[in-house]
Amino acid sequence: MEFQRSSGVLLHVSSLPSYGGVGDLGPAAHEFVGFLGRAKQHVWQVLPLGPPGYGNSPYAGSSAFAGNPALISLEFLADWGWIDGERIAGLPSHGRGTARGDPGLAGRSGAADFQAVEERKLPLLHEAAGNFLDRGSGSPALSDQWADFEEFCRDEAAWLNDYALYAVLCREFKTGAWTEWPELLRRRDPQALAQAEAEHGRAVAIERVLQFAFAHQWDQLREVAAEDAIRVLGDVPIFVNMDSADVWVHPGIFELDRGLKPERVAGVPPDYFSATGQRWGNPLYRWDVLEARGFDWWIDRIRRAVELYDIVRLDHFRGFEAYWAIPVREETAVNGGWIKAPGLELFRAIQAALGPLSFVAEDLGVITPEVDALRLELGMPGMKVLQFGFGNKGAHTHLPHRFTPATAAYTGTHDNDTTQGWWNSASKKEQEAVEALVGAVDNRPAWPLIRASQASVAELAIVPAQDLLELGSEARMNTPAVPAGNWSWRAPEGCWTEALAQRLAALAEVTDRDNDPLATAEEGAENRE
Repeated sequence: MEFQRSSGVLLHVSSLPSYGGVGDLGPAAHEFVGFLGRAKQHVWQVLPLGPPGYGNSPYAGSSAFAGNPALISLEFLADWGWIDGERIAGLPSHGRGTARGDPGLAGRSGAADFQAVEERKLPLLHEAAGNFLDRGSGSPALSDQWADFEEFCRDEAAWLNDYALYAVLCREFKTGAWTEWPELLRRRDPQALAQAEAEHGRAVAIERVLQFAFAHQWDQLREVAAEDAIRVLGDVPIFVNMDSADVWVHPGIFELDRGLKPERVAGVPPDYFSATGQRWGNPLYRWDVLEARGFDWWIDRIRRAVELYDIVRLDHFRGFEAYWAIPVREETAVNGGWIKAPGLELFRAIQAALGPLSFVAEDLGVITPEVDALRLELGMPGMKVLQFGFGNKGAHTHLPHRFTPATAAYTGTHDNDTTQGWWNSASKKEQEAVEALVGAVDNRPAWPLIRASQASVAELAIVPAQDLLELGSEARMNTPAVPAGNWSWRAPEGCWTEALAQRLAALAEVTDRDNDPLATAEEGAENRE
C-alpha cells in the first residue's frame, strides 16, 4: 500500500527506562508516546513482542502469538489492585534517576537486567495474576476486567491454551526444548495433555491471566498513541524458534524427521555481517503442506499481528521468494542452498482472508530481481539503510538520490551499529563519501544523516533512538552472528527532552512528514496545507 509521508523512531519496549529489569508497558512507555507526539512523529517501530528465547532475543521467541510477560508493568498492576504497591517497591530500576543530559554509558545494561526479571519480577507477576484469579470474579472493583478476561480467553483460545500449557511445561521440565520432554507430551498424546492440564490447572490459568494483562496494557498504550495518530510498526519474523509452542503444536507444517528434530534449518549465506553467513537454526516450513491447507497457520499468524500492530514489517522478506536451507549437520551457513517459496500464493491467500493490509518488506541482504518483483507485485515498500550506501557505487541504492517513494528509509536498524559507532570504525573512503553527500560532520554524523533520510522521497523515514541521542557502539542493540551480549541497551530516563522534541518536530515540519502514515491521500493533502 501507499503510506502518507511520515517519520518515526525505532525503539523496542524493553529499551525504555525500566522498573523491574527491562523496559515495560508502564509509565515510561506512555511518556515516550508523549515525546513522539510533541516531536510530530507518527510511527513507533518496535521489535517482536513475543516471549524471548535463547540469548534474550525477541527474534527467537517461544511463541509467534503470545506477548512477553516481562513487558507487563507491575506499576499498572498495582494501580489495578492486583498487587500491593509495597510488594514491588524494592525492584531494581534501571534508568530511574539518571542525570539528565548524560544518555551515554548510563544507558548500557546487560544480562543482569534479564536475570532480575527472571528472579524478581516474574514471581511478582505470577503473584499478581494469582490474586486476580482469586478475587476477580467476586470483586466489584475487578468485575469489568474479569469480564474482559473471559472474553479474551474465548477470542484467543486458538493459541492461548496451547501456549499457556507450553509455558508451564517449560518450567516443569526446566527446559523450553520440548523435544526433551517425556515422549507422550512431545507427541501431544491427548490423554497426556489432559492429565498435564489437570495437574497444572492453576499455573496454566495464571499464564492466561498474564497474556490478558499484556494485551490489556498494550491496547491501552496503543489507544493513547492513536490519539496523536501515532502508528505502531511491528515486526513479524519469517521463521519461528524450534523451541516454541508453535512447532510443538504444529509439527506437521515444519521440516522435522520422525524423531521431531529438524532436517534442515534456516539462515543466510555469507554477507555484510558475517563471512560464514548466519546459521539461525530455525526449522523450515513444509510449504507444500501449508499450501494444501490454504496457508491457514500463516493467516492466523498475520491476523494476530494486525491485532497488535498498525503496520507490519515482514522480517527477511526475501525468504518468501526463496530461503537459504542449511543441512542440520552443518555448523555454519556456508554450505546451504536457495529453495523456492510460494510467496505470491501465500500473500494472495492472506489478502483474500484478511483484506488489504499495511506491510513493509525487510528486503535487505542478497536481493534478486525475483524478490524485487514479488515485493512490487504485492505493493509493499522496501527498506534502505544509509549506513550501507557508502562502500562503493553498487551500494548507492541505499543513498537518498536513488530512493523511490515506496521506501522505508533508515540511518541504521537494530542489527547495525549506531551511526556514531559505525562512523568511528568506518574507512576513510566511507567517511569522505558521507561528507561529500551531507557536508562536513565534525565527527558527529548521526543528525546530518537523519536529515538526509528525512529529506528524501521515502514515504517512511525511521530513526533508531540511539541515533537521535548520538550514541556510540556502547548503545548497539544487536550484533548478528554474535550469540551473547545483545538486546540489552536501555534508554536512560530524562533523555526525551523538550529540546530534542522540538528539534525533531522542526525537521518533520520542513520535510513535510507531520502526517498519519495510514491517512488517505486526501487526508494527507489536507494535513500538508
